[in-house]
Amino acid sequence: MTLALKQKEKYTYGDYLKWPDDGRWELIEGVAYDMSPAPARIHQKLSLRIERVISDFLEGETCELYHAPFDVRFPDGNEKDGEIETVVQPDIVVVCDRSKLDDAGCKGAPDLIIEILSESTAVKDMNEKLFLYEKHGVKEYWIVNYWDKTITARHLARNNGKYSKPTLLASDDLIRSKVLKGLEISVNNIFTKIK
Repeated sequence: MTLALKQKEKYTYGDYLKWPDDGRWELIEGVAYDMSPAPARIHQKLSLRIERVISDFLEGETCELYHAPFDVRFPDGNEKDGEIETVVQPDIVVVCDRSKLDDAGCKGAPDLIIEILSESTAVKDMNEKLFLYEKHGVKEYWIVNYWDKTITARHLARNNGKYSKPTLLASDDLIRSKVLKGLEISVNNIFTKIK
């Protein structure tokens, strides 16, 4: 992902809604990021594989799974929708509080966000989005790294609202969600035979 519109001017969700539909954008604290081009084929395969496992797990549950493009708006206070300066499109999102869902996507912190690294987004996903998700109270954040065949999981601590030290999972490890109790995914099963 390249920084497309880093100018003195800040943008809002109201501006974002007026932009042409032929591109995908994210806003982080008013700074616009171009999401083009579309993710690589491997990225899509990994996303689909993870989505299937989580979707099956959530069958009959109240939590809902969504995938990009799906707008997640993070208000800083009680500003109106059009004034929100942060809207992102995570690869995979799980929302358990249905009051946060509307026709535009999700307003407020999802319970689980999963980002799959790509060359153009890796730095942003591991830094800016990490701090953004922590700031807004996303309870669990996974970063999937295809090159290393690892998943890094972070969980929001209840006592201080900060992410725990990262848990790095590889090969024979199981990733166990703290938000979706009982969800376990084999790291090997995610990466096996992905080409």
